[in-house]
Amino acid sequence: MLQELLLFIKQPVYEQDNDSSISQKFRILFKLLIIALCASILLLMLAGVLESVLQLEMGKHAMDDLFDSYSVVLIFFLAVIVAPFFEELLFRGPLIFFKDSNFFKPIFYLFTIAFGFMHISNFEMSTQVLLFSPLLVAPQISVGFLLGYIRVKFGLIWSMALHAIYNMVLVVPVLVMQLLDISIE
Repeated sequence: MLQELLLFIKQPVYEQDNDSSISQKFRILFKLLIIALCASILLLMLAGVLESVLQLEMGKHAMDDLFDSYSVVLIFFLAVIVAPFFEELLFRGPLIFFKDSNFFKPIFYLFTIAFGFMHISNFEMSTQVLLFSPLLVAPQISVGFLLGYIRVKFGLIWSMALHAIYNMVLVVPVLVMQLLDISIE
């Protein structure tokens, strides 16, 4: 699977997989979820080490404000339903228009990188945040490649599902801690 993903990332091609059964699709979705989570954790650890070593201050993350201002149910709804639906519609939906085009590869990369950099809005803007933005959004860019892969192979609903499950795995533990009034610090 990793070799197939690397080949796809190097040379993205719009080729739908109409032969896989629903159970095979779910297995691939689960594998992509594990890869996405591992890649994100490694990239976040790298960013954390650099932030510590270089004594950088990245400011308050938007999620902190979200948890302070909104209910757990609303945050769950926004993170697990609304964001995946609209972000996939915006960043993976248009790929269908380029499936037979010579421009598919650059368009795929453009949408994947735009998806990642859209998430820079989660940080307080500063010179340091802008300078380190490629590293700060590297987890979202890496996940964007995986979302693009599953979108091309199985369709837009599958990228929405992977995105929703990925967000759910990340946000539910924090929401549970909020509900139990356990400090995250």
